[in-house]
Amino acid sequence: MSKCDKTPEFKSYFDRLSMTNHMDISIIIVSWNVKDLLQKCLQSIYNQTHGIEFEIIVVDNASKDNSAQMVLKEFPQITLIASNVNLGFAKANNLALEQARGKYVLFMNPDMKLVENSFPKLIELMNKDPKIALSTCQLIYPDGSKQNNVKNNPGLCDQLLILLKLHHLLQPRCLKKYLAKNFDYSKEQEVKQIMGAFMFGRADIIKEMGGFDIDYFLWWEDLDLCKRVQDAGYKILYTPITKVIHYEAKAFEQQQGLEKQVRFNRGMRIYFRKHTGLLVYWLISLLGVISLGLAYLSQLFKIKPKPQSQI
Repeated sequence: MSKCDKTPEFKSYFDRLSMTNHMDISIIIVSWNVKDLLQKCLQSIYNQTHGIEFEIIVVDNASKDNSAQMVLKEFPQITLIASNVNLGFAKANNLALEQARGKYVLFMNPDMKLVENSFPKLIELMNKDPKIALSTCQLIYPDGSKQNNVKNNPGLCDQLLILLKLHHLLQPRCLKKYLAKNFDYSKEQEVKQIMGAFMFGRADIIKEMGGFDIDYFLWWEDLDLCKRVQDAGYKILYTPITKVIHYEAKAFEQQQGLEKQVRFNRGMRIYFRKHTGLLVYWLISLLGVISLGLAYLSQLFKIKPKPQSQI
């Protein structure tokens, strides 16, 4: 693993402590083979962000498209952690979190683009209530349409429907509740789950909780963090006061359907074993075999399933 940290090594402990106290936000971006989108994302942050002190930490998960070299050349002020192996989403974010000096931390996907000075608005929102541990804003697609980035905690009913791919055909009450189909995105409110693509958090709380659970490689780590935040008595808030463009799932599109399903199922098993119990865990494990077969057929016939945000 190579690391490029522009902070001079000779700075004293007190110098670093002073910098920490004056850093408003640490923006953490984990990237994998999306160089062009990452470049646009980083440029949009510098173009749009004013009036606050911020740092950007990029973790490159062994990209083969020269993403790390692009960051080094075009954004030398950024802290780059270039891994020679794919660490997964949770572990890569935690690696950056260890170095984060901001009062707040933003976990942000590279396939996003700022369209306004969003961060000061979110900082002001978080400053109003110390019990808010996580927040998110309105996410939109490039055409300006709304993206669903809020859900409720998962349950056995809705997840079995998703495992068996029935959520593309049926929408019973349990599934609608999980997907928060009736959520009012024009209203600021406390929520249960927010999409991991854009999670604005209070750094001290997130660090105290250990960041993301590294048992998850990809998928479900954001749901797990939200659940632990709730269990610890903190709040998660959605606000429409600002919006960010999200191209959505551009890195995931590079993976085959069966490979994605294997990782999704593994994450689901970990989550339910951790937060529910062994009985549900074993039931999901058994039905997961069926989901792998369905994923294989979808891959074979080149059927592209919709992400949950578009169901």
